[in-house]
Amino acid sequence: MGYFRILAAIPGFFLSTWFLMLLWGVFAPDLGIPTISYVNAMLINITLWLAVAPLTAVGKCK
Repeated sequence: MGYFRILAAIPGFFLSTWFLMLLWGVFAPDLGIPTISYVNAMLINITLWLAVAPLTAVGKCK
């Protein structure tokens, strides 16, 4: 069943990347920082996913 969970996470990755790009675009002008492209949002998103995934795996082992 682990293989199907990975396949189910793929659309979530692209959707969360899109939300990150949109929300960044909303808050960036107020904070005085430049907006980001979809590709940069993907890089930020994969970094966050790689940082959070081990933490969730540890939480499920207890």
